[in-house]
Amino acid sequence: MLTGELSNFVPLPRMIPVRQVFDAPTINDIEGELRKELNKEAIRNSIKAGSRVAVGVGSRGIANLPKLVVTLIHQLKEWGAQPFIVPAMGSHGGGTTEGQIKMLAELGVTEESMGVPILNSMDVVQIGTLDDGTPIYLDEASYRSDAIVFINRVKPHTSFKGDHESGLLKMMAIGLGRHKGTLAIHQHPLAEMPVLLPKIAEVYLKHAPIAFGVGVLENAYDKTAHIEAVTPDELILKDKELLIQAKKYMPRIVPEQVDLLMVNEIGKNISGSGMDPNITGRAASKAPQQFNAPQIERIFVRGLTKETKGNACGIGVADVITRRVFEQINLSYTYANVITSKILDSAKIPVIMSNDREAISTALRTCYHIDLQNPRVVWIKNTLELENILISESVLADMKGDPRIQVLGEPLEIAFDSDHNITTDIWRGMEHG
Repeated sequence: MLTGELSNFVPLPRMIPVRQVFDAPTINDIEGELRKELNKEAIRNSIKAGSRVAVGVGSRGIANLPKLVVTLIHQLKEWGAQPFIVPAMGSHGGGTTEGQIKMLAELGVTEESMGVPILNSMDVVQIGTLDDGTPIYLDEASYRSDAIVFINRVKPHTSFKGDHESGLLKMMAIGLGRHKGTLAIHQHPLAEMPVLLPKIAEVYLKHAPIAFGVGVLENAYDKTAHIEAVTPDELILKDKELLIQAKKYMPRIVPEQVDLLMVNEIGKNISGSGMDPNITGRAASKAPQQFNAPQIERIFVRGLTKETKGNACGIGVADVITRRVFEQINLSYTYANVITSKILDSAKIPVIMSNDREAISTALRTCYHIDLQNPRVVWIKNTLELENILISESVLADMKGDPRIQVLGEPLEIAFDSDHNITTDIWRGMEHG
């Protein structure tokens, strides 16, 4: 811990609330756009009247997910099909039926809200193997259905990079493989996933009744930007093409040089990696980053989200935390996550300071080539909400009228309480700014 008089602390500079401006196409009529895609001839003809259709659902962090799923189900019913939902989330929810039903409910997907049953069992059928002998599994209820459809957001993965990351192929390969399938696939290093996913997809397309997938893209403000229904013969190519587009829609921290990034909260509901390495440029998996992330010297994490329930996966890429944050960590949840993923660096504990003021001072003092009188500081709520952020006056000066930055107010003196923790609650006002 730091010791000494308060005057020895490096102060936090005045912070300016700003809005980051991104190119952000948005779909306003979600139901209409999805129905248009579903009624493409090849998609419509893939479903026969009277057929039992497994609808794979389960990805976290999809805007408008309940509306997308219920629209898909209504369309299937109108075609005379008998749809049911299958949790397509691999080993999430602890790899248990109870945990996955709870996760779906938290996403707004229940039997009551969707009007169809949820068939949830961890039973799987082996439908093939890869050349190296890796078994490929499929949810049993889905395997015994007449048709399988699934809906997933296509986006950059936080732990591996390539032509195929998080998207339609991953929903098939890992989501529909349930817990047993996920464990089998994760025997391979994460770096191999972009090559493995299309190989696994080929097994699914040959041995499973895949009818179509629905890919969803989101813009930098987490609004639905694109919806596309994809036939089986297009799945592998379209998964690649949609990922390219998704990367163009990604938000970012606009300032390019940052001495200190302050992150108010991290959590599994924010990113699978706690804080998205596509935003910070830091990946515990050591995966190469393909985005123009800023050069950030120090990261200070101020808290965990309530929703993460103590799972501090991703804390290992931070440099400094407070004892308050350390005491929020549930090591059992965190270790279970990183051991399953085999990314142990994600759970390493950063330097622990007593309070916010000590953490800020330590982070700034340990930067190289820094002007301590005018440090470049950026403060974000989390890596998912990047529209409204705070930047120091030196950062604004560096931007030199960049149109991607809109100033929302005057520079603020950030207040601390008697325990030297920040009391200024800037986010509530900025969210409505």
